[in-house]
Amino acid sequence: MKKILIIDDDISICKILSKFLQKSGYEVATALSGKQAFQILKKDVFDLILCDYNLGDIKGLEVLSKINQLYPQSIVIFISGYGNIQTAVDLVKEGAYHFLTKPLYPDIILATIEEALSQKKPNKDKIAAKVKAPSSEQRYVKGCSAASKRLFEHVALVAPTDYSVIIHGETGTGKEALARLLHDQSHRKDRNFIAIDCGSLSKELAASELFGHLKGAFTGAMQDKKGAFEMADGGTIFLDEIGNLSYEVQMYLLRTLQEKSVRCIGEVKEKEVDVRVITASNEDLYEKVRQKTFREDLYHRLNEFKLEVPRLTERMEDMPQLVAYFIRQAESQLDKHIIGLSPAVKKLFHQYSWPGNIRELQNVIKRACLLSKDGAEIEIDSLPLEITSFSETSSASQPAELKNVILEAQKNEILRVLEKVNYNKTKAASILKIDRKTLYNKLKEIDL
Repeated sequence: MKKILIIDDDISICKILSKFLQKSGYEVATALSGKQAFQILKKDVFDLILCDYNLGDIKGLEVLSKINQLYPQSIVIFISGYGNIQTAVDLVKEGAYHFLTKPLYPDIILATIEEALSQKKPNKDKIAAKVKAPSSEQRYVKGCSAASKRLFEHVALVAPTDYSVIIHGETGTGKEALARLLHDQSHRKDRNFIAIDCGSLSKELAASELFGHLKGAFTGAMQDKKGAFEMADGGTIFLDEIGNLSYEVQMYLLRTLQEKSVRCIGEVKEKEVDVRVITASNEDLYEKVRQKTFREDLYHRLNEFKLEVPRLTERMEDMPQLVAYFIRQAESQLDKHIIGLSPAVKKLFHQYSWPGNIRELQNVIKRACLLSKDGAEIEIDSLPLEITSFSETSSASQPAELKNVILEAQKNEILRVLEKVNYNKTKAASILKIDRKTLYNKLKEIDL
């Protein structure tokens, strides 16, 4: 059984990750500080260390340096609520295996850990020669559709300014990537870009995460903590799902923007900050203003310019470019070559509704590349059940041959999952994201 050490000063994250990884078959230990972690490491050897970058008593690069020196056999993966690409690059250059940003998604964590443990610890000299921060062009596929062209005409106008920008769009449309593009094309591009997921912040911790706190300012404040605004000084802060902030925190945020200064919890003096603010929401913020759940004065302060991000179905002309981009990403990670999509898969991709938008497309491509043979096309049997099922129900007139291929793909997928969970149908239905009744119907339909 592989052994994992989790280092995070947030006890709730330690508990959640520990429970999840133990259920996945790993032996897990946790530490709430760097000091506690190295006490544990003196007594035991771990195959992998999952470490928060912003520990209160020690910083990420120092943790990595000590682990490389004292425990070179351990693989290190960093996690952080602040998605700074340069920090990630620096850590990987120094030998970290990967850098994951919060919020943490269980399937991504597990896949990253399994991938890391299946390989030898990376050679930092080889990595340093290959790793570099992707440019803004590499991070966002602009596309050729009319909707995309209109969006990027607006981006080109507003990016060089210091305007506060609201990015509105459905989940998975690439709002954070667009915010990074605005930062990369501004005069602040050489300073920090700090991304905060407001939807994951509790009411109690939101003010601390955004504005910081002093040691002892409240129960659980074990050391001083810099807030996101102070860390972003001179650069850009991106507040995703800002509509989730409580009314009280909205008031603190408004004051910070008006005064261009921040006061951390427990401190009397204010510190000046120069920060460009970009926010995002999949809700209509003005409707929240009407409902009295979002401050109107804050809304107008943030809404100096608004960008509307189109759904994937509104930019289907961009599909070939997006698919090619995500295949190249997967090829690099998997060290294999994928020719592209088979004709049948291309047809399904244009029929499907893509409720998860570009993020869903990216995940589907990553999964399909993993299941596809080196040097082959992506075929239907490498697609997830929700896509093949959608095609089956929405295209009653599709050729019988294509329908048979889809049924065979579904059969293979269901068999794979059933074997994985020892034929526990409740667990299988959960993994397949369908209810038990639907699973039983599928089993009858494909003669299982």
